[in-house]
Amino acid sequence: MFPRIREITDAFGGRLRVSVEEHPSGALVVLERPDLPGRPRILLDGYGVDVLSGYIMSARLSVPHELPDEHVDGMFGTRFRLGLEPCATLALTQNGTEHNGADAMDIPAPFWDRLYAELCLVSAHARELARRVEARIH
Repeated sequence: MFPRIREITDAFGGRLRVSVEEHPSGALVVLERPDLPGRPRILLDGYGVDVLSGYIMSARLSVPHELPDEHVDGMFGTRFRLGLEPCATLALTQNGTEHNGADAMDIPAPFWDRLYAELCLVSAHARELARRVEARIH
């Protein structure tokens, strides 16, 4: 079943890769933009995935109006921000203990619906991996 990798593309050739990777805590969801210089990459635990899913829906309902930023803390702390100019974009910025410096990624609006659907799927896989890790510990 793992690794699980899906790629979302837009009409202009933009790509967003969503994958699930095993981690000592269970699983991580990895977002990557292989089409951009530097190949931005964001790692999210279950908490981050849940907040991002909700933020995507909030952003869809808010555009063209502003939306307050959201922050998740922990090992994979991430800031979610809605940018409106020049076009609607989710900006994810992450300062992780496993990274040197900050990682940042922009996700344009054409990706949001498919990303939301993928996050619903991968969060179920991630929960199952976490359950398996817990079962091995006990």
